Amino acid sequence: MQIARAVDSYLRHVAIERGLSENTVAAYRHDLSGYAEWLREQHIDDTAAVTSVTLASFIADRAAAQPPMAASSLARLQSSVRGLHRFLAREGIEPSDPSSHLRPPKQPRRLPKALTIEQVESLLDASGPAPATGADVSGSGGAAAGDLLGMRDRALLELLYATGARVSEIVQLDVDDAARGDVLRVRGKGSKERIVPVGSYARAAVDAYLTRARPELSHRGRSTPKLFLGARGAPLSRQSAWLIIQAAAERAHLTAHVSPHTLRHSFATHLLQGGADVRVVQELLGHASVATTQIYTYVSIDALRDVYATSHPRAR
Repeated sequence: MQIARAVDSYLRHVAIERGLSENTVAAYRHDLSGYAEWLREQHIDDTAAVTSVTLASFIADRAAAQPPMAASSLARLQSSVRGLHRFLAREGIEPSDPSSHLRPPKQPRRLPKALTIEQVESLLDASGPAPATGADVSGSGGAAAGDLLGMRDRALLELLYATGARVSEIVQLDVDDAARGDVLRVRGKGSKERIVPVGSYARAAVDAYLTRARPELSHRGRSTPKLFLGARGAPLSRQSAWLIIQAAAERAHLTAHVSPHTLRHSFATHLLQGGADVRVVQELLGHASVATTQIYTYVSIDALRDVYATSHPRAR
């Protein structure tokens, strides 16, 4: 099959039959476009001509590129190419899979970067006004546009840190998902649902946003069940949520890179430092395997050093 047709067929398969997200499909498209271009440069225009040697040469070429590719990017590229050739073999388009012996590059273990508790508090305070308490929470009170968005931003960041949810999970929440008092219903990867507790600070911020800000934002656009809305009433996007966090980090004068995933890392790290069992954290994060969660246990190495230095008689 011609390379271009093979790539198009595979992308339709992963988008329609496997139901992968738009972002994942876009990543596959980017990787396979580069692969197809490389094959054309080698005067290969049919998948039948691709061999294991061809694939090894492609990966070696990309690994030697300047500037060098990150190990994670190279691993994703290799995964995209393997997926294409597995698909062609499984569908009977090609008699065999030349990528079957291709092994992904070993990636260095990288510790997730977490904020300190004090930094998280600064970030939350910079995101918007703290929710009022008691009777002050009720009623719109003719809040200004900046106040409306500030309440939304505070609720968004409080919820990200309180639950450890992915930003894609938070922006997909409906109002009904947050209507269960002290728990939140989250739909994760593969549409798997999980119930996550919500602390009092996040609950108060969400209640203030729902009562005072969201009704006004909702009137500016078409009716939608989504919990978080933009300034014009449309559902908040992942990109907008990222920008909200970046703006809050700048106002909080945080020099470290802060992203939505930073709050997820901080959530897991602070729970483990507080004595939470790793399997409980696994359930809260929605990880399929505890091995994914265990990387967070390495984050506490500084705490281990401190305990060792102060406790062992010959540590110094």
